[in-house]
Amino acid sequence: MSVIYILITVSIIVAAVFLIAFITAVRSGQYRDSYTPSVRMLFEDELVEDDQSCNTENKQSS
Repeated sequence: MSVIYILITVSIIVAAVFLIAFITAVRSGQYRDSYTPSVRMLFEDELVEDDQSCNTENKQSS
C-alpha cells in the first residue's frame, strides 16, 4: 500500500515539472508564431536545393 503513495507522489511531482516547463515555454513566446510552421513545408525544398548547390560549388573550387 505504501508503494501506491510513493507512485502517486512521484507522478504529481513529474506532472508539476511538466506544467512548469509548459508555462515557461508559453511565457517565453515559443508558441506565438502560428503562421511559419504552416508555410515552412512550402519552402523547405528551396532551402535544401540551396544547401546542395553551395556544397557542390565548394567541392568544385577545391
